[in-house]
Amino acid sequence: MIPTIHIDDYKYDLPDERIAKYPLTERDASKLLRYDHGVVEEFHFSDIPALLPEKSMMVFNETKVVPARLHFQRDSGAHIEVFCLEPSDPPEYNTSFAATGKCSWKCVIGNAKKWKGDILTLSNPENDPDVSQMALKASLSGRDGQTGTVEFTWDGGFPFSRVLEICGTIPIPPYLNRDTEAVDLERYQTLYARIRGSVAAPTAGLHFTSRVLDGIKERGIGLEDVCLHVGAGTFLPVKSRDISGHPMHREPFAVSLDLLRKLRDRKGSIIAVGTTSVRTLESLYYVGVSCIEDGRPSDVSQWAPYERDYPYSTAEAIDAIIKYLEGNGEAELTTGTRIIIVPGFRFRLVDVLVTNFHQPESTLILLVSAFVGGDWRTIYDYALGHGFRFLSYGDSSLLFRNDIAIGS
Repeated sequence: MIPTIHIDDYKYDLPDERIAKYPLTERDASKLLRYDHGVVEEFHFSDIPALLPEKSMMVFNETKVVPARLHFQRDSGAHIEVFCLEPSDPPEYNTSFAATGKCSWKCVIGNAKKWKGDILTLSNPENDPDVSQMALKASLSGRDGQTGTVEFTWDGGFPFSRVLEICGTIPIPPYLNRDTEAVDLERYQTLYARIRGSVAAPTAGLHFTSRVLDGIKERGIGLEDVCLHVGAGTFLPVKSRDISGHPMHREPFAVSLDLLRKLRDRKGSIIAVGTTSVRTLESLYYVGVSCIEDGRPSDVSQWAPYERDYPYSTAEAIDAIIKYLEGNGEAELTTGTRIIIVPGFRFRLVDVLVTNFHQPESTLILLVSAFVGGDWRTIYDYALGHGFRFLSYGDSSLLFRNDIAIGS
């Protein structure tokens, strides 16, 4: 049954001055709030290796943010912003990034009403010769409100990945209320980012430094990777009063066969770095269910966790994915998820969560509440009362799962 959850129950007052507009000089100098079954303690992020359970597995999202925001101009002078969401033709990320001369993407279109379907030319206020050489143009091949399918064409034989690097900007979150700056090119990216495709950073990972990662490995904690490409939906507010009216957008993800075997056979705790890693890991159970019942993996729908009771253990579900991949000679699971994690969700894999402090009335607040048994206000009241910085460039928290509901 779809839960009845009123989003205004997840409101709190977040003053603008508490939003971190810029990152700290040192990534691991941020504050760290540790929550464990109602008890809150304060540390620095550099302390995190000593705070993690022994014999654990820590899972990171290795997606890489692409400079997906492009600024075009009509002949009339009107400026149109095109924000690339996911490839359309060719439909795969790698092939689209490798495309030369032409490709199409699903995009969010800023100032959409002023785009009448004419071919747009990229704005180049600095008269950059590299930008001029590419002569990037955009045409609209389909529209759906603020989104549409945009065909890009360019000169010079460059791959589209290079076109974005030269012509695009890193899409920092809109709540920062500023333009992208040089500092964002490095800092709105994790140290371990490897696979291009996200339009937003998995920001829980922004605090990790080589020193911290080495300290975690010295504790004997295994470091593993998944990849979920974060979509623009992460910025979208919940506009419906009841969460049942909020649509989640599809996000593609990949998990290696090797990691699936480790998850099936694991003995210690699983620590997810960020809500994107949580969504990836918890989606695996429902992918496994589709392998058991339909003989193959399929995308995870938004409300799959709440629609019925499932008779399968987590190990059975993961094993079904493993057997499917082995039987088809595949080394990696690739599918997608629209999963929404709200109070009432049954966590099947993740025991500990590293995450930042999120916007009021957001789906991420709902996820945190689900993870700590409804006790999210204890965490946020402490953070607000003790000088913690909020949102993407803000401070961090280390949350231990609490399966006992404390209230909403």
